Amino acid sequence: MSLTTPAKRHPYLDHPGPIPFAHRGGAADGIENTVAQFRRAVEMGYRYIETDVHATADGRLVAFHDSTLDRVSDGAGRIADLPWEDVRHARVGGREPVPLFEELLDTFPEVRWNVDVKAEPALRPLLDLIERTDAWDRVCVGSFSEARVLRAQRLAGPRLATSFGTRGVLSLRLRSWGLPAAVRRSAVAAQVPEAQSGVPVVDQRFVRAAHARGLHVHVWTVNEPERMHRLLDLGVDGIMTDHIDTLRKVMEDRGVWA
Repeated sequence: MSLTTPAKRHPYLDHPGPIPFAHRGGAADGIENTVAQFRRAVEMGYRYIETDVHATADGRLVAFHDSTLDRVSDGAGRIADLPWEDVRHARVGGREPVPLFEELLDTFPEVRWNVDVKAEPALRPLLDLIERTDAWDRVCVGSFSEARVLRAQRLAGPRLATSFGTRGVLSLRLRSWGLPAAVRRSAVAAQVPEAQSGVPVVDQRFVRAAHARGLHVHVWTVNEPERMHRLLDLGVDGIMTDHIDTLRKVMEDRGVWA
């Protein structure tokens, strides 16, 4: 199948073929969003890693999915209410520390990060960190909040790679059905679930509509081989998975692991 692909891409997207993303480093291993898990993904050959960020009460940017420490660590409380000195003592899975995002940029200089900004107070510290470390080509910012994505684009301009917020994805879906909708071109990718509330999101029409507008399509969170194969058959540009071993094997079998 031949689909039109973007002619001009942000340097963040400089990858030969479909991009494999390690979602939270490979969340199926039970120590998500930790240096140890990110290192395992890197040692397996992953160059793109998805993570999440929150800001502590004193403005430090941590890689952590939930707003509270309770679910995956031995700590407790809302990250936004705690100083870094308290958060740093929590252990994910009872053994791995919560990392600062700045530490990740430094520890893994070859990795490109897909960052879900989970709360508004984390956005400005993230952009300041990207500026300070000149990591514009290494970070793509996304959020379920349309306002947060638009604010990031306004503050950083075209140097920053972003994915669509919910409104942008909806507009693209409507256009793929042939319905009138304005699709902004300020993002570099539509990062979407395969389906939402039982309604398919990613099909051939959606991929074609995205590619016609110079956008990548990255799909989350895909853990079954048959779904990975279906999406790659459609021509998606990236897959995010908790099961990093499975995605690597699927892509190796298809000759697209790079």
